Amino acid sequence: MFVYWAFKDQGSGLVIQGYCEAAKALGHEVAVYGRPNPDIPLNYSLDIDAADAVVFIFEWTTRLLDGDALDIVRLVNKIPRRRRVILDGDGNYNDVIRVDGDYNHREPAEAQQWIAVCDSLSDKICQPTLHPLRRNVQPFLFYSYSPAWERPLPDGPKPFSMIYIGHSKFRWRPMHAILRAIEPIRPRLARIALVGYGWAAPPPWAAPMHLEDAYYSDASYLRQLNIEVMDPIPFESVVDWMSKASFNPLLSRPTFNALRLVTPRFFETPAASTIPVFGLDADYVAEIYGPDAVELVARGSSPELFEDLICRPAHYSRVVRGIRQHLATHHSQTIRLKELIDIIEA
Repeated sequence: MFVYWAFKDQGSGLVIQGYCEAAKALGHEVAVYGRPNPDIPLNYSLDIDAADAVVFIFEWTTRLLDGDALDIVRLVNKIPRRRRVILDGDGNYNDVIRVDGDYNHREPAEAQQWIAVCDSLSDKICQPTLHPLRRNVQPFLFYSYSPAWERPLPDGPKPFSMIYIGHSKFRWRPMHAILRAIEPIRPRLARIALVGYGWAAPPPWAAPMHLEDAYYSDASYLRQLNIEVMDPIPFESVVDWMSKASFNPLLSRPTFNALRLVTPRFFETPAASTIPVFGLDADYVAEIYGPDAVELVARGSSPELFEDLICRPAHYSRVVRGIRQHLATHHSQTIRLKELIDIIEA
Protein backbone atom coordinates (compact mmCIF):
# COMPACT_ATOMS: atom_id res chain seq x y z
CA MET A 1 0.00 0.00 0.00
CA PHE A 2 1.33 3.41 -1.04
CA VAL A 3 0.58 6.38 1.21
CA TYR A 4 0.71 9.45 -1.00
CA TRP A 5 -0.65 13.01 -1.16
CA ALA A 6 -2.07 12.87 -4.67
CA PHE A 7 -2.66 15.80 -7.00
CA LYS A 8 -4.56 15.92 -10.27
CA ASP A 9 -2.09 18.15 -12.09
CA GLN A 10 1.32 17.55 -10.51
CA GLY A 11 3.33 14.90 -8.74
CA SER A 12 3.74 11.18 -9.27
CA GLY A 13 0.32 9.95 -10.33
CA LEU A 14 1.43 8.53 -13.68
CA VAL A 15 4.34 6.67 -12.05
CA ILE A 16 2.03 5.19 -9.43
CA GLN A 17 -0.37 4.06 -12.15
CA GLY A 18 2.61 2.35 -13.78
CA TYR A 19 3.47 0.55 -10.56
CA CYS A 20 -0.11 -0.71 -10.29
CA GLU A 21 0.15 -2.23 -13.77
CA ALA A 22 3.61 -3.69 -13.14
CA ALA A 23 2.36 -5.25 -9.91
CA LYS A 24 -0.49 -7.03 -11.70
CA ALA A 25 1.95 -8.54 -14.18
CA LEU A 26 4.05 -9.89 -11.30
CA GLY A 27 1.11 -11.29 -9.35
CA HIS A 28 1.03 -8.51 -6.75
CA GLU A 29 -1.22 -5.55 -6.07
CA VAL A 30 -0.36 -1.91 -5.41
CA ALA A 31 -3.05 0.27 -3.86
CA VAL A 32 -3.03 3.90 -2.73
CA TYR A 33 -4.34 4.48 0.78
CA GLY A 34 -7.52 6.55 0.58
CA ARG A 35 -11.05 6.85 -0.74
CA PRO A 36 -11.66 6.88 -4.51
CA ASN A 37 -11.33 10.25 -6.19
CA PRO A 38 -12.76 10.48 -9.72
CA ASP A 39 -10.49 13.45 -10.51
CA ILE A 40 -7.33 11.51 -9.61
CA PRO A 41 -7.62 8.02 -11.14
CA LEU A 42 -5.55 5.76 -8.90
CA ASN A 43 -6.19 2.34 -7.36
CA TYR A 44 -7.46 3.46 -3.94
CA SER A 45 -8.15 1.29 -0.92
CA LEU A 46 -8.72 1.65 2.82
CA ASP A 47 -8.38 -2.10 3.38
CA ILE A 48 -5.34 -2.04 5.63
CA ASP A 49 -5.94 -5.66 6.62
CA ALA A 50 -5.17 -6.72 3.04
CA ALA A 51 -1.82 -4.90 2.99
CA ASP A 52 1.41 -6.66 3.91
CA ALA A 53 3.67 -3.62 3.46
CA VAL A 54 3.33 0.16 3.32
CA VAL A 55 5.40 2.70 1.39
CA PHE A 56 5.15 6.32 2.54
CA ILE A 57 5.86 8.59 -0.45
CA PHE A 58 6.93 11.87 1.13
CA GLU A 59 7.51 14.73 -1.29
CA TRP A 60 6.50 18.23 -0.22
CA THR A 61 5.03 17.14 3.14
CA THR A 62 4.98 14.27 5.64
CA ARG A 63 1.30 14.84 6.39
CA LEU A 64 -1.51 12.67 5.02
CA LEU A 65 -4.05 13.91 2.49
CA ASP A 66 -7.51 14.25 4.10
CA GLY A 67 -6.16 12.21 7.03
CA ASP A 68 -5.57 12.55 10.72
CA ALA A 69 -3.57 10.84 13.45
CA LEU A 70 -5.92 7.85 13.38
CA ASP A 71 -4.81 6.97 9.86
CA ILE A 72 -1.19 6.73 11.02
CA VAL A 73 -2.28 4.66 14.03
CA ARG A 74 -4.16 2.21 11.80
CA LEU A 75 -1.25 1.88 9.40
CA VAL A 76 1.50 1.41 11.96
CA ASN A 77 -0.59 -0.92 14.13
CA LYS A 78 -1.27 -3.23 11.21
CA ILE A 79 2.05 -3.06 9.34
CA PRO A 80 5.15 -3.89 11.43
CA ARG A 81 8.04 -1.44 11.33
CA ARG A 82 10.29 -3.79 9.35
CA ARG A 83 7.73 -3.77 6.50
CA ARG A 84 7.38 0.01 6.29
CA VAL A 85 9.43 1.96 3.73
CA ILE A 86 9.80 5.70 3.27
CA LEU A 87 10.49 7.22 -0.14
CA ASP A 88 11.94 10.67 0.54
CA GLY A 89 11.26 12.04 -2.91
CA ASP A 90 12.64 15.57 -2.57
CA GLY A 91 15.77 14.87 -0.54
CA ASN A 92 14.31 16.41 2.60
CA TYR A 93 15.74 13.66 4.83
CA ASN A 94 18.95 15.68 5.04
CA ASP A 95 20.35 18.61 6.92
CA VAL A 96 19.66 22.03 5.38
CA ILE A 97 20.94 22.21 1.79
CA ARG A 98 21.13 25.49 -0.15
CA VAL A 99 22.13 25.71 -3.81
CA ASP A 100 21.68 28.73 -6.11
CA GLY A 101 18.74 30.13 -4.14
CA ASP A 102 17.05 26.72 -3.75
CA TYR A 103 16.78 24.94 -0.42
CA ASN A 104 15.27 21.77 1.02
CA HIS A 105 14.48 23.42 4.39
CA ARG A 106 14.51 27.01 5.54
CA GLU A 107 16.13 26.26 8.88
CA PRO A 108 17.66 23.37 10.86
CA ALA A 109 14.53 22.89 13.00
CA GLU A 110 12.49 22.01 9.89
CA ALA A 111 15.09 19.47 8.80
CA GLN A 112 15.19 17.91 12.26
CA GLN A 113 11.40 17.62 12.36
CA TRP A 114 11.28 15.93 8.92
CA ILE A 115 14.00 13.46 9.92
CA ALA A 116 12.27 12.74 13.23
CA VAL A 117 8.93 11.95 11.51
CA CYS A 118 10.61 9.56 9.09
CA ASP A 119 12.65 7.87 11.83
CA SER A 120 9.49 7.38 13.89
CA LEU A 121 7.90 5.38 11.08
CA SER A 122 10.65 3.26 9.57
CA ASP A 123 14.32 2.29 9.50
CA LYS A 124 14.12 1.88 5.72
CA ILE A 125 14.60 5.37 4.30
CA CYS A 126 15.06 5.58 0.52
CA GLN A 127 15.82 8.48 -1.80
CA PRO A 128 15.57 8.56 -5.63
CA THR A 129 19.30 9.07 -6.11
CA LEU A 130 22.32 6.83 -6.46
CA HIS A 131 24.27 9.18 -4.17
CA PRO A 132 22.48 9.68 -0.83
CA LEU A 133 24.33 11.87 1.66
CA ARG A 134 23.29 10.09 4.86
CA ARG A 135 24.66 6.63 5.58
CA ASN A 136 21.31 5.21 6.67
CA VAL A 137 19.60 6.15 3.37
CA GLN A 138 19.22 3.56 0.64
CA PRO A 139 19.44 4.58 -3.04
CA PHE A 140 16.22 3.62 -4.78
CA LEU A 141 15.10 5.26 -8.04
CA PHE A 142 11.39 4.99 -7.29
CA TYR A 143 10.54 7.30 -10.21
CA SER A 144 10.91 5.03 -13.21
CA TYR A 145 10.01 4.20 -16.81
CA SER A 146 7.11 2.45 -18.48
CA PRO A 147 7.46 1.41 -22.15
CA ALA A 148 3.64 1.59 -22.29
CA TRP A 149 3.95 5.39 -22.24
CA GLU A 150 5.93 5.49 -25.49
CA ARG A 151 4.57 7.48 -28.43
CA PRO A 152 5.97 7.27 -31.99
CA LEU A 153 8.92 9.59 -32.38
CA PRO A 154 8.39 12.77 -34.45
CA ASP A 155 8.73 12.55 -38.21
CA GLY A 156 7.43 15.98 -39.21
CA PRO A 157 6.52 19.49 -38.02
CA LYS A 158 4.81 19.95 -34.65
CA PRO A 159 2.41 22.71 -33.56
CA PHE A 160 4.97 23.78 -30.95
CA SER A 161 8.74 23.95 -31.20
CA MET A 162 9.06 23.65 -27.41
CA ILE A 163 6.84 22.79 -24.49
CA TYR A 164 7.87 22.55 -20.87
CA ILE A 165 5.43 20.86 -18.50
CA GLY A 166 6.19 21.56 -14.89
CA HIS A 167 5.92 24.26 -12.28
CA SER A 168 8.29 27.16 -11.82
CA LYS A 169 9.24 26.22 -8.24
CA PHE A 170 13.01 26.87 -8.01
CA ARG A 171 13.29 26.27 -11.75
CA TRP A 172 13.60 29.78 -13.17
CA ARG A 173 17.42 29.69 -13.35
CA PRO A 174 17.66 26.47 -15.40
CA MET A 175 14.71 27.58 -17.54
CA HIS A 176 16.33 30.97 -18.12
CA ALA A 177 19.47 29.23 -19.42
CA ILE A 178 17.38 27.28 -21.95
CA LEU A 179 15.51 30.40 -23.07
CA ARG A 180 18.74 32.37 -23.49
CA ALA A 181 20.03 29.57 -25.72
CA ILE A 182 17.00 29.68 -28.01
CA GLU A 183 16.72 33.49 -28.01
CA PRO A 184 19.05 33.95 -31.04
CA ILE A 185 16.99 31.51 -33.13
CA ARG A 186 13.54 32.39 -31.75
CA PRO A 187 12.31 33.77 -35.12
CA ARG A 188 12.95 30.35 -36.69
CA LEU A 189 10.88 28.51 -34.11
CA ALA A 190 7.14 27.88 -33.84
CA ARG A 191 5.09 28.28 -30.67
CA ILE A 192 6.72 27.82 -27.26
CA ALA A 193 4.72 27.12 -24.11
CA LEU A 194 5.34 26.70 -20.39
CA VAL A 195 2.58 24.62 -18.82
CA GLY A 196 2.23 24.73 -15.06
CA TYR A 197 1.95 26.86 -11.96
CA GLY A 198 4.02 29.94 -11.32
CA TRP A 199 5.31 31.02 -14.74
CA ALA A 200 3.02 34.04 -15.24
CA ALA A 201 2.57 34.82 -11.53
CA PRO A 202 3.03 32.99 -8.20
CA PRO A 203 0.29 30.43 -7.47
CA PRO A 204 -2.30 31.26 -4.77
CA TRP A 205 -0.54 29.24 -2.06
CA ALA A 206 2.87 30.88 -2.55
CA ALA A 207 2.24 33.87 -0.25
CA PRO A 208 0.55 31.95 2.62
CA MET A 209 3.38 29.39 2.53
CA HIS A 210 6.06 32.11 2.15
CA LEU A 211 7.19 30.63 -1.17
CA GLU A 212 7.15 33.73 -3.37
CA ASP A 213 10.90 33.40 -3.92
CA ALA A 214 10.54 29.74 -4.92
CA TYR A 215 8.04 30.59 -7.67
CA TYR A 216 9.96 33.54 -9.11
CA SER A 217 9.66 33.94 -12.87
CA ASP A 218 10.48 36.87 -15.18
CA ALA A 219 7.12 37.34 -16.89
CA SER A 220 8.32 40.34 -18.93
CA TYR A 221 11.16 38.26 -20.42
CA LEU A 222 8.67 35.53 -21.33
CA ARG A 223 6.51 38.09 -23.12
CA GLN A 224 9.57 39.44 -24.92
CA LEU A 225 10.24 35.97 -26.36
CA ASN A 226 6.54 35.39 -27.10
CA ILE A 227 6.37 32.45 -24.68
CA GLU A 228 2.84 31.20 -23.99
CA VAL A 229 2.01 30.38 -20.37
CA MET A 230 -0.69 27.75 -19.86
CA ASP A 231 -2.56 26.25 -16.94
CA PRO A 232 -1.48 22.87 -15.51
CA ILE A 233 -2.85 19.69 -17.08
CA PRO A 234 -3.91 16.33 -15.56
CA PHE A 235 -1.02 13.93 -15.04
CA GLU A 236 -2.57 11.37 -17.42
CA SER A 237 -2.19 13.92 -20.25
CA VAL A 238 1.46 14.82 -19.67
CA VAL A 239 3.03 12.52 -22.27
CA ASP A 240 0.51 13.48 -24.96
CA TRP A 241 0.99 17.18 -24.26
CA MET A 242 4.77 16.89 -24.46
CA SER A 243 4.25 15.12 -27.78
CA LYS A 244 2.84 18.35 -29.28
CA ALA A 245 6.35 19.85 -29.41
CA SER A 246 9.53 19.13 -31.35
CA PHE A 247 11.58 19.25 -28.14
CA ASN A 248 10.99 19.43 -24.40
CA PRO A 249 13.55 20.68 -21.86
CA LEU A 250 14.20 18.36 -18.94
CA LEU A 251 15.17 20.49 -15.95
CA SER A 252 15.79 19.97 -12.26
CA ARG A 253 15.83 22.18 -9.20
CA PRO A 254 19.36 23.20 -8.12
CA THR A 255 19.15 21.11 -4.92
CA PHE A 256 17.88 18.13 -6.91
CA ASN A 257 20.75 18.59 -9.34
CA ALA A 258 23.26 18.68 -6.47
CA LEU A 259 21.77 15.51 -4.92
CA ARG A 260 21.31 13.87 -8.37
CA LEU A 261 17.70 13.09 -7.62
CA VAL A 262 15.43 11.78 -10.35
CA THR A 263 11.81 12.92 -10.73
CA PRO A 264 8.79 11.59 -12.65
CA ARG A 265 9.56 13.90 -15.59
CA PHE A 266 12.97 12.23 -16.03
CA PHE A 267 11.14 9.15 -17.33
CA GLU A 268 7.98 10.60 -18.84
CA THR A 269 9.76 12.97 -21.25
CA PRO A 270 11.75 10.34 -23.24
CA ALA A 271 8.52 8.40 -23.78
CA ALA A 272 6.81 11.32 -25.54
CA SER A 273 6.88 11.99 -29.27
CA THR A 274 9.54 14.65 -28.78
CA ILE A 275 13.27 15.18 -28.28
CA PRO A 276 14.29 15.70 -24.64
CA VAL A 277 16.86 18.43 -24.09
CA PHE A 278 18.71 18.03 -20.80
CA GLY A 279 19.38 21.11 -18.73
CA LEU A 280 21.46 18.94 -16.39
CA ASP A 281 25.10 18.09 -15.77
CA ALA A 282 26.47 15.70 -18.41
CA ASP A 283 27.61 13.07 -15.92
CA TYR A 284 24.18 13.19 -14.26
CA VAL A 285 22.58 12.50 -17.65
CA ALA A 286 24.98 9.69 -18.57
CA GLU A 287 24.39 7.97 -15.23
CA ILE A 288 20.64 7.70 -15.81
CA TYR A 289 20.24 7.56 -19.60
CA GLY A 290 23.52 6.08 -20.83
CA PRO A 291 26.54 7.78 -22.45
CA ASP A 292 24.88 8.49 -25.82
CA ALA A 293 22.31 10.74 -24.13
CA VAL A 294 25.02 13.33 -23.48
CA GLU A 295 24.47 14.50 -27.08
CA LEU A 296 21.23 16.06 -25.84
CA VAL A 297 22.76 18.10 -23.00
CA ALA A 298 22.26 21.84 -23.49
CA ARG A 299 25.59 23.65 -23.20
CA GLY A 300 24.94 26.75 -21.12
CA SER A 301 23.30 29.46 -23.21
CA SER A 302 24.71 28.26 -26.53
CA PRO A 303 22.12 27.83 -29.32
CA GLU A 304 24.24 25.16 -31.06
CA LEU A 305 22.19 22.14 -29.92
CA PHE A 306 18.87 23.77 -30.80
CA GLU A 307 20.12 24.74 -34.25
CA ASP A 308 21.23 21.15 -34.80
CA LEU A 309 17.84 19.83 -33.64
CA ILE A 310 16.27 21.83 -36.46
CA CYS A 311 18.76 20.54 -39.04
CA ARG A 312 19.06 16.87 -37.99
CA PRO A 313 15.81 15.71 -36.36
CA ALA A 314 16.19 12.12 -37.63
CA HIS A 315 19.60 11.81 -35.98
CA TYR A 316 18.25 12.88 -32.61
CA SER A 317 15.25 10.57 -32.93
CA ARG A 318 17.76 7.71 -33.19
CA VAL A 319 19.44 8.97 -30.00
CA VAL A 320 16.06 8.94 -28.23
CA ARG A 321 15.39 5.37 -29.38
CA GLY A 322 18.63 4.37 -27.70
CA ILE A 323 17.62 6.22 -24.54
CA ARG A 324 14.28 4.43 -24.49
CA GLN A 325 15.98 1.06 -24.82
CA HIS A 326 18.36 1.94 -21.99
CA LEU A 327 15.50 3.04 -19.73
CA ALA A 328 13.41 -0.05 -20.50
CA THR A 329 16.40 -2.26 -19.71
CA HIS A 330 17.63 -0.54 -16.56
CA HIS A 331 14.82 1.63 -15.14
CA SER A 332 11.46 0.00 -15.81
CA GLN A 333 8.78 -0.13 -13.13
CA THR A 334 8.92 -3.93 -13.24
CA ILE A 335 12.60 -3.77 -12.26
CA ARG A 336 11.90 -1.15 -9.62
CA LEU A 337 9.02 -3.11 -8.11
CA LYS A 338 11.25 -6.16 -7.71
CA GLU A 339 13.83 -3.94 -5.98
CA LEU A 340 11.14 -2.50 -3.72
CA ILE A 341 10.00 -5.99 -2.75
CA ASP A 342 13.61 -6.84 -1.88
CA ILE A 343 13.82 -3.73 0.32
CA ILE A 344 10.59 -4.68 2.08
CA GLU A 345 11.67 -8.28 2.62
CA ALA A 346 15.19 -7.45 3.81
